[in-house]
Amino acid sequence: MEIPEKILMSVEKPARYIGGEVNAVEKRNAAIRFAFCFPDVYEVGMSHLGLQILYYFINQRADTYCERAFAPWRDMEGVMRRQGIPLFSLETKEPLCNFDFIGFTLQYELCYTNVLNMLDLSGIPIYSRARTNRHPIICAGGPCAYNPEPMADFVDFFFIGEGEAEQGLDAVFDRYAKGNRREFLEKIKDLPGIYVPSCHTGGTVKKVIVRDMDKAFTPDRQIVPVIEAVHDRAMLEVFRGCGRGCRFCQAGFVCRPARERSPDALRNQAETLIARTGYEEISLLSLSTGDYTGFQPLAQVLLDRFAGDNVNLSLPSTRVDAFTLRIMEKIQGARKSGLTFAPEAGTQRLRDVINKGITEEEILNGCGLAFEGGWSHVKLYFMIGLPTETDEDILGIADLAEKILGVYYKRGGKRQPNVSVSVSSFVPKPFTPFQWEAQNSCEEFSRKQQLLKRAIKNKRIKYTYHDSRMSVIEGALARGDRRAGQAVARVWELGARFDSWSEFFSYELWERAFTESGLAIEEYTGGRDISRPLPWAFISTGVSEEFLRSERRLAYEGAVTRNCGESCAGCGADAAFDAGGICRGV
Repeated sequence: MEIPEKILMSVEKPARYIGGEVNAVEKRNAAIRFAFCFPDVYEVGMSHLGLQILYYFINQRADTYCERAFAPWRDMEGVMRRQGIPLFSLETKEPLCNFDFIGFTLQYELCYTNVLNMLDLSGIPIYSRARTNRHPIICAGGPCAYNPEPMADFVDFFFIGEGEAEQGLDAVFDRYAKGNRREFLEKIKDLPGIYVPSCHTGGTVKKVIVRDMDKAFTPDRQIVPVIEAVHDRAMLEVFRGCGRGCRFCQAGFVCRPARERSPDALRNQAETLIARTGYEEISLLSLSTGDYTGFQPLAQVLLDRFAGDNVNLSLPSTRVDAFTLRIMEKIQGARKSGLTFAPEAGTQRLRDVINKGITEEEILNGCGLAFEGGWSHVKLYFMIGLPTETDEDILGIADLAEKILGVYYKRGGKRQPNVSVSVSSFVPKPFTPFQWEAQNSCEEFSRKQQLLKRAIKNKRIKYTYHDSRMSVIEGALARGDRRAGQAVARVWELGARFDSWSEFFSYELWERAFTESGLAIEEYTGGRDISRPLPWAFISTGVSEEFLRSERRLAYEGAVTRNCGESCAGCGADAAFDAGGICRGV
């Protein structure tokens, strides 16, 4: 298709829809056409490392062409519906209905309505049962796929795990032949990591993982967005998984075992990416970059290597006990922006409950090192609504922020300091020790938010908090069963789009959708009977349910489980994947 210029010039950010980026793949006459769909806008999707990895992984196959599509912003959707323009790929402007596969990455529950909207804009029935042999196969993966049930009526098959693994998406494509969709789904239903809702008759679906990160597929380039993305930089994945065991963190459990990439491989990848993208910043990505065993030497090598090239080094949220003054002094010449730490809870008691494994002394000392390194702005992430939480724990957040300000003045800070306190609302997630816990109501979240607001009196402390109503809907979908999909479909019919954007989210619309579907939000956000099977119980992440139950018990005892790098806690992931101890030492 050709998109008329007058249409592009009539919408906000027309560059979202034009493609043609540096390093985008061009192919001709591929036998299999795959559309990688990110159910959010271009600049959000292009910040996602998983998209970059799978895009090039699929395109290395000679017979397969992977193209990209993103959710059109509301103005562009309006134009497309009025003009009868179907959703199309960026690379060739081909309507998605002409592809063989459409694959969605499910990164966040509140993007589910965008998935349905993208299907509808493509002229594809939203329900899998209504599709015929002329329609593409719809698949999905990503973190939300670990509980696929709320989206099971809309997706033909789910991929559980890491798509670039040895028995990953390649095995699916090898079995594909145009024609009978039912026959194809029967062929793949028993493949590792594959869940076909319409064919599933029982049994366990075991996730698929990359065992050796140095031997795993790693793209030697990244697509450079034509407009600024949310995270617009070269991305290095230093390791995958995490051994910390924070009891609220789904990624920390479903991504086990932890697997490192060697410093030599990362250095070589950094040089190649900078040369082929022109980026001036490198980000070291993982769930806890400070735990990477080669973190300090790698950071120093990268800083030294690119010192004369004006290439900066950036870090995601970093554990304050893992940050050292020496590394900070190296980084300070690159960028003097604020640093981000995540204490998660305001009191030591609650940090022990969630197994954060960090003391107040370590937090204050880490912030002190940051201040000595020249930083004057620190952003702190906390959570409210955690299991066993009391008002004293809420007030402890304000108290800790005040103590951090005191450390700044004590360490001789010269500029005006700023401490940002950002508070999110706890959402119980599948495959965590807290998967059985009740979630706070909107009213209780609001009470706690206001309690903390009144407790913060220092003008140098900036306090922000997330809309708890969004977290409640996220919680309902995160632990939803097959019936929850009815509410997703209904709220989309009522006009819900971009629910992860606060300006478009409507709790009232979701409440109405659940009610009209004969469901109650509280049914999904309430506590679960620990003796009853959960909707996602047929999926195996490698971490045993017995271990999750044990961690839940230890949480209520206030007992801390040590980092996997210090001693094996026996979660089961190492044995489940015959990993041979690869999760040690991270």
